[in-house]
Amino acid sequence: MSPSLVIVGAGPRATGLIERIAANAPELYAGSQLDIHLVDPPPPGAGRIWRQAQSPLLWMNSHAEDVTMFTDETVAMDGPVRPGPTLHEWAGIDGRTFAGRRVQGAYLGWVHEQAVAALPPGITVHHHPRRAVRVSGPRGGRQQVWLEDRTEPLTADLVVLALGHLDAEPDDEQRELAAYARTHGLTHLPPDFTADSDLSGLRPGEPVLVRGFGLAFVDLMVLLTEGRGGRHEGDTYVPSGREPVLYVGSRRGVPYHSKIGYGLDGERPPLPRFFGPPEIEDLLARPGGFDFRRDVWPLVEKELGFAHYHRLFTAHPERTTVAWTDFEEKYAATTGPEERAALAAAAVPEPADRLDLAALDRPLQGVRYAGHEELQDGLRQYIEGDVARRHDPGHSADLAVFRGLLSVYGQLVRLGDVGTSWHGFFNYMASGPPGPRLRQMLALSRAGLLRFVGADMAVHAEDGVFRASSPTVPGFRVEARALVEARLPEPTVARARDPLLRALHAEGVGETPDGLLRVDPVDGRILDPAGRPHPRRFALGPHTAVRAPGAFTRPRTGGPAFRQNDATARAALALLRELGLDAAA
Repeated sequence: MSPSLVIVGAGPRATGLIERIAANAPELYAGSQLDIHLVDPPPPGAGRIWRQAQSPLLWMNSHAEDVTMFTDETVAMDGPVRPGPTLHEWAGIDGRTFAGRRVQGAYLGWVHEQAVAALPPGITVHHHPRRAVRVSGPRGGRQQVWLEDRTEPLTADLVVLALGHLDAEPDDEQRELAAYARTHGLTHLPPDFTADSDLSGLRPGEPVLVRGFGLAFVDLMVLLTEGRGGRHEGDTYVPSGREPVLYVGSRRGVPYHSKIGYGLDGERPPLPRFFGPPEIEDLLARPGGFDFRRDVWPLVEKELGFAHYHRLFTAHPERTTVAWTDFEEKYAATTGPEERAALAAAAVPEPADRLDLAALDRPLQGVRYAGHEELQDGLRQYIEGDVARRHDPGHSADLAVFRGLLSVYGQLVRLGDVGTSWHGFFNYMASGPPGPRLRQMLALSRAGLLRFVGADMAVHAEDGVFRASSPTVPGFRVEARALVEARLPEPTVARARDPLLRALHAEGVGETPDGLLRVDPVDGRILDPAGRPHPRRFALGPHTAVRAPGAFTRPRTGGPAFRQNDATARAALALLRELGLDAAA
């Protein structure tokens, strides 16, 4: 029998792994046979999330020129660079376009075909359009991957879990809300991938409470407006009459920050500066481990501030009062946020030109409105200001901070489990909707079909309905017979509906306090509760403690997912080669 590798999941992460196997095989696995088995119901490449069979109204939230599945020289990896086209180059579209997800799905399918074609002779890929339900086998021996509706398992020398985003069982609150909805004839939609949600129970003209203001909400907004026959004409929305009225709130009470609508020219911040490999090595070497808020966040905050002020002083010096060299020297010597805030206040006259991460993160903190209509006016002004600023090159320090966020993420991957707060902050700051989507949001607000609830939105099930409130508008309450949780399910091992992950949980695999699968940050090997890496099992993706910003990334930004794919591919090929040599001996 040929050596075999089973990859559970056939989406972009699996494609990226195959691309790296093809790139590294000439060095590490030349002339040997290998069967690669892809196990996933959807066709390989796009996977479930990026499948082409979804609404053409749904967009990517990145410019087409900012999406690639190919490595470049900025990726810090041991394997060779294999360049390839970005999405806009492949599709022949304007790089500043926000392409539809169907286009991205076609691109991912093409990349998968190219990756398979690049494999050397002797390495063959087989697709099994089924779900994997269990992995068994001794730590030191061949593994068995059991498939749905098959009595015989796939035998594997190595197994890699590349499962992507998964459905989850509801938590206690969601179970209670669902039970209440069933008892009272209400509609309750739990966290889900919006394109898969059944929205038919959300009736025209009726109020719908929506908890969540990120990208899942944007998809929901589109499907319940344009998806029901309405249309946007400039800054005006023309309704079809089939739309419900959405009352939306969240912890922050505002949408994610708009995507930035310009490029960064001129001098770029030299990153990393205060949060790079030396700082990571120091954190990893601490005998007692590290705490993210105490030990990591101060370094992140200083790094982002450096990116911001470097750009402000070098690109917009007329808005500063001292030379950059003087400011940089003093900034480097600061030891806390208070010192940095005082330094910035003395050298940057306009408060709008200073970086205040706390204010950016929670813009409604402590803000109170006298009434619901005043909140609508206030939030429209906030969104208009955010879109205007994020499309104004005069505020290019914002784009420098965005690049700082990417740099930080690339470093954090090496630390492994850093908790969930960072990922939420990153997505809110750096992975928000396209500006045109926020303009559509404003049009819907003016049309009365989108109503803002405020920050720290609370939902109560009482008197046969759902009621929502927020301290942003004291005393205001809104009730509805429908509640939508507009967010993806939490990717915990214990609550995943994926039977394979549930089986690993029952087996006693290593898990973080937040319920993620513990893996070795170096090569993705799955860890047991004692921290020992499994010699034949790996995992990549959002269900692990070593999460990257995405399976694909912006060109020339280091691509943490690419780095992970390369490390896992090289580790897998080296082990498979050793197993083959041992068998031959």
